[in-house]
Amino acid sequence: MGDFALLYGISAILPLSSLLCIRAQLPNQLGGLGTNVVFVDGGNTFRLYEVSRIAQIHQLDPRQVLKRIYISRAFTAHQLTSIVFERLKDTIDKFNSKLVVISDIAGLYLDKDVQAEEAKRVFSQLVAYLSTFAEENQLATIATYPLRHCSRRNSFLHALAYARANVVISIRPSKYGQEFVLEKHPHFMLRSTEFPSKNLTLNDFIGGQ
Repeated sequence: MGDFALLYGISAILPLSSLLCIRAQLPNQLGGLGTNVVFVDGGNTFRLYEVSRIAQIHQLDPRQVLKRIYISRAFTAHQLTSIVFERLKDTIDKFNSKLVVISDIAGLYLDKDVQAEEAKRVFSQLVAYLSTFAEENQLATIATYPLRHCSRRNSFLHALAYARANVVISIRPSKYGQEFVLEKHPHFMLRSTEFPSKNLTLNDFIGGQ
């Protein structure tokens, strides 16, 4: 509670954010927060069927899980800015939410129709606000940042989000699958762990031991 986390890297971050929306609903004794979830969708990333599938794996009723995820979609940088600055506080109060997910936080600010300097200025204010917002309201706020083609604007926005987050996690390709890396945390030891791809062959696995 009180952390602003940045989750960035390969496409696996998106199903991971869906998983977190479900796990957060579990009671405290099962490692959850027992909470409703607010999902601010900045990249049209929310996948209803994926959430339903993960809920079933956890032996939960998909309909009840989906009822506890409140989605607000943004299609422009202006809309995302408005949702966060003007509506987010009222929304978490209304739905008594302790988890906020901002999906694809930078995508709309990378739109070529948004002036670069304006995008940098507003995005800087956005991540600063979210950091303070998480702490003041004692909730977990997670921003996802998918990998994109390298550009000066993208590098600048990523650096801003990285600097403001007090927890940073990346998921990267590794030799036999994917690597989960805790890059920044106020208390935990920084480390990484690999988890194999579902396409990993037995011969590859044995050869890597």
